[in-house]
Amino acid sequence: MSATRRELLRWQFELTWSLFEYHLDRLQPAHFRWEAAEHSWTVRPDPAGRWVPDWADTEPDPVPVPTVAWLTWHIGWWWSVATDHLQGRPPRERTEVHWPGDGEATIAWLRELQAEWLTVLDRLTDVDLDAVAPFPWPRDPQHTVGHLLAWVNAELMKNVAEIGQLRLLYEARTA
Repeated sequence: MSATRRELLRWQFELTWSLFEYHLDRLQPAHFRWEAAEHSWTVRPDPAGRWVPDWADTEPDPVPVPTVAWLTWHIGWWWSVATDHLQGRPPRERTEVHWPGDGEATIAWLRELQAEWLTVLDRLTDVDLDAVAPFPWPRDPQHTVGHLLAWVNAELMKNVAEIGQLRLLYEARTA
């Protein structure tokens, strides 16, 4: 039995998501803003009480070690924008994507993004997959929506691995 490109990309996404669920089920509020290194990026409350991620317009050298909080915000940001593009909505600005907070609120947010993403995936056709990707390579005819889906899978896999490693380090250091 051969799978369509969409089915293969969905299978890869679901495999990555199942690895994420392993860590989501084990994340505790203390994991989120724990800083594994002195030079790190996290999220911090602004005067209005919204969580704001550390950010630089050019990548710093050395690159800060992100917290689980920053990584979960980062997933929410790029995933929301990718979904906006594929849904034909105006994409949100980075500053418009707000992290929900330590624990269950963030886990629920990520699961909502996953459900919305699967809805988007399920409606895509081969013609859609061959269209020029609107994000993250604006107007580059060499990158298609199929590439965008593969990028989402790769970006999620990388972020899941980082979250898992941080969770394991936290457990090892606080045991």
